[in-house]
Amino acid sequence: MFQINPLPENAFSHLYGLCDEDLARQNVQVHVSNGAAPCRVSLTDLAEGQRVFLLNFEHQPGKSPYQSRHAIYVGDGALENHPAPDVVPASISSRLLSVRAFNAAHEIIDADVIDGSEVAGLISNFFSNPDVDYLHLHFAKRGCFAAKVTRADG
Repeated sequence: MFQINPLPENAFSHLYGLCDEDLARQNVQVHVSNGAAPCRVSLTDLAEGQRVFLLNFEHQPGKSPYQSRHAIYVGDGALENHPAPDVVPASISSRLLSVRAFNAAHEIIDADVIDGSEVAGLISNFFSNPDVDYLHLHFAKRGCFAAKVTRADG
């Protein structure tokens, strides 16, 4: 069993409702969703016309050569969505993905590119290796971090 994890809303809630100028001072761009902006907190594609933030986020803080940051979208006012175990949200399953398997030392020990509609099987396959501690999903076309995947309890 696996769990797709959203980014915590409290990491971004201080931005919610700020004016564009205040956000720009924090290096946050404000966009209007075209209906295909994948929010990393709600794990949904934000509705067309919704205000969305584009900002830099350290998705791989582990102290290794793979430490990394990249641009992500977060909806203004987004609430955390925790999918049920073994459920891949449509905002992820509808895209081409790069899946990276990390060990406890935050080193990539396996990786693949796969259509999101088939990612559940790859996740299970990677977790069959006891050396895999967690996975990162990235949207392959732009390379943006999508979500962290962990083993589900139970």
